[in-house]
Amino acid sequence: MFARRSAVNTYAQVGVETGAMSASPHQLIVMLYDGARAAIARAKFHMAGGDIAAKGNAISKSIDIIDNGLRAVLDHNAGGDVAADLERLYDYMSRQLMLANLHNDEALLAQVDGLLQDLANAWAQISNPAANGEQGAPQPMVANS
Repeated sequence: MFARRSAVNTYAQVGVETGAMSASPHQLIVMLYDGARAAIARAKFHMAGGDIAAKGNAISKSIDIIDNGLRAVLDHNAGGDVAADLERLYDYMSRQLMLANLHNDEALLAQVDGLLQDLANAWAQISNPAANGEQGAPQPMVANS
């Protein structure tokens, strides 16, 4: 059973890495939002089950994605006030997640998850102009690597 699970996890990791390598900057941001939300979902599950270590690891993963993924790629030159607002929002989310971990507060997890969902939905609409009836999408406000 363990070998099968390990193989499945390895296969999934290869799929994520392959998807990330072929993704556009917009798609990468959506993947980061999805990853942070998935980590929050795992934290809720572990919180409900009383697994403190796993809950802490899942929350730490979400904070890491927000701080070292989403915040790190903000382009303050191109993004201006919007990038500054996102920076403050990401900082707020990280602090709320730390409090959720400290106080076992599922409501704080749900709050951050809702914010991430709203941002992911908005970002997905920006990256899919055909869904909005637009001719072209604006360039992302992320630093070019």
